[in-house]
Amino acid sequence: MKTALLQLTSGLDPEANFDAVAAMVRETDADFVLTPEMTPFLEKDRAGLMAAVRSEAETVAPYCELAQRRGIHFLLGSAAVLRGNGKVGNRSVLIDPDGRITARYDKINLFEAALPGGESYRESDSYAAGETPMIGQVGALSLGLSICYDLRFPALYSRYAKEGVDVISAPSAFTRATGKAHWETLLRARAIETGAWVLAPAQGGEHADGRRTWGRTMAVAPWGEVAGVLDHDAPGILEVTLDRKQVDDARARIPAWRQR
Repeated sequence: MKTALLQLTSGLDPEANFDAVAAMVRETDADFVLTPEMTPFLEKDRAGLMAAVRSEAETVAPYCELAQRRGIHFLLGSAAVLRGNGKVGNRSVLIDPDGRITARYDKINLFEAALPGGESYRESDSYAAGETPMIGQVGALSLGLSICYDLRFPALYSRYAKEGVDVISAPSAFTRATGKAHWETLLRARAIETGAWVLAPAQGGEHADGRRTWGRTMAVAPWGEVAGVLDHDAPGILEVTLDRKQVDDARARIPAWRQR
């Protein structure tokens, strides 16, 4: 399946961010398109987040229309959405070529870190953690959903491997410090231990909220080799063709995913 991973520098304006995504989608003939974490807007200030966040229906509607108009499978990597309890979820949404939502996943592992240089993050101050892994379907391929900081928690991916998923998505907005140190290593480790494709569309560059993200959107094949990477922070498109046979070959050679 021809697949396109979009790298963005999302700001605070949902309409402008959607227009950027739509323009990039027009540039590719991929059957499956994925976007990064917090595609509709990226806002680290809690007051700003709470003022801007909307329901899932309102947030996702333009992306559903885009998927239907282009006739593609589309993963909205994640968006801040109001949950039923009045809290905010960091939610990944899978949309089919008819514009229907077929799977949704709320980020389970929230980013809590104090980084060199004084950066600190406590996502739990603004977000409610998800509780349930989610597997969706993209044509003949099964897709395990995850988001960003989940990459540091192998148990989620072990579960997906046991379920036999073909592909794992990891849309992200890694900080520059953690991205430079760990991004590629974590992505390759998750692919190697699961024998699945790992697709990681990323935010990159300097954002309107003051955040700086690592970029380096990457696709890792089931044997652990990097199948493609955008070696920069600027917006761009990474195209890769997913081959189900590579999943079978990797798992046949080293069946560790079955032994956990």
